[in-house]
Amino acid sequence: MKRVTGIGGIFFNAKDPETLRAWYKTHLGIDVTPWGGAIFNWADSVADPAKGSTIWSIGSADSDHFAPGKASFMINYRVDDLAALLQTLRAEGCNVLDKTDDSEYGKFGWVIDPEGNKVELWQPPAEQ
Repeated sequence: MKRVTGIGGIFFNAKDPETLRAWYKTHLGIDVTPWGGAIFNWADSVADPAKGSTIWSIGSADSDHFAPGKASFMINYRVDDLAALLQTLRAEGCNVLDKTDDSEYGKFGWVIDPEGNKVELWQPPAEQ
C-alpha cells in the first residue's frame, strides 16, 4: 500500500487572515479564492520528478534556517525568474532579505511576509 504521494496542502494561521491573503495575492501572484485558499495543480512528472516535485522535510528544532522568521515552518514557492521577482518585491516595499543562494539545486531568495514568516522563493536549475 502506497501511503503519502505528495503534499496535499500547507496550512497556517495568521493574526489578520484577510490582509495576509491580499498580500500573497498582490505580491506573489497566488490566486486566493473566496474560500481563503489556492489550488496548485501539478502535471504528472513521473519521467522527470524535478519538473513538478514538492519537497517535504523535517529539520532540527535548533536550526536557524527559518530566521529571521518567527514561525516553526517555512513555505517554499517555485518561481520562474527569482531575480526579477525579488526586484519587484523590493520596489513594492516588501521585506526582502539581501542574501540569496545559487547552487546545484537552483536559486533561492527570501521575503518576510507581514506576519513575520520567512518565505522561500526557489527558481529550479535550468534544464541541462
